[in-house]
Amino acid sequence: MTALEQMERIARGEARPPGIAVLLGFTLPEVERGRAVFEMEADERHANPMGTVHGGILCDLADAAMGTAYGTLLEEGETYTTLELKTNFLRPVWKGRLRAEGRLVSSGRTVGLAEARVTDEKGRLVAFATSTLMTLRGEQAAGR
Repeated sequence: MTALEQMERIARGEARPPGIAVLLGFTLPEVERGRAVFEMEADERHANPMGTVHGGILCDLADAAMGTAYGTLLEEGETYTTLELKTNFLRPVWKGRLRAEGRLVSSGRTVGLAEARVTDEKGRLVAFATSTLMTLRGEQAAGR
């Protein structure tokens, strides 16, 4: 089964999401080749000491969207890893529905670039992220 097929099963509720998605409350309402959307309901559980949603939560939401968007291109037996991740935090969030749309920007045989826009329930941009990802094959992919 390809990663896209597995993600489609998760989106339809036919397969259990990864543990981190369950822990943080992420859902996957949309996934297609080169694109993935994750959503979550942020509340006080996700707050930093100042009371706003912790930057790591926003980064993880964006990372899930970008990684999944990249993963949709992989063949059976391939996997990937993140080489670099950068997130710009643009607006504080205290609680509410967050949406991260990840899109593939560029993909070569081994390395690709993805971006994600994290928006609040009013559609305002709260974070923007980019990620460089690498495809793993053969022995590198074994057990991952």
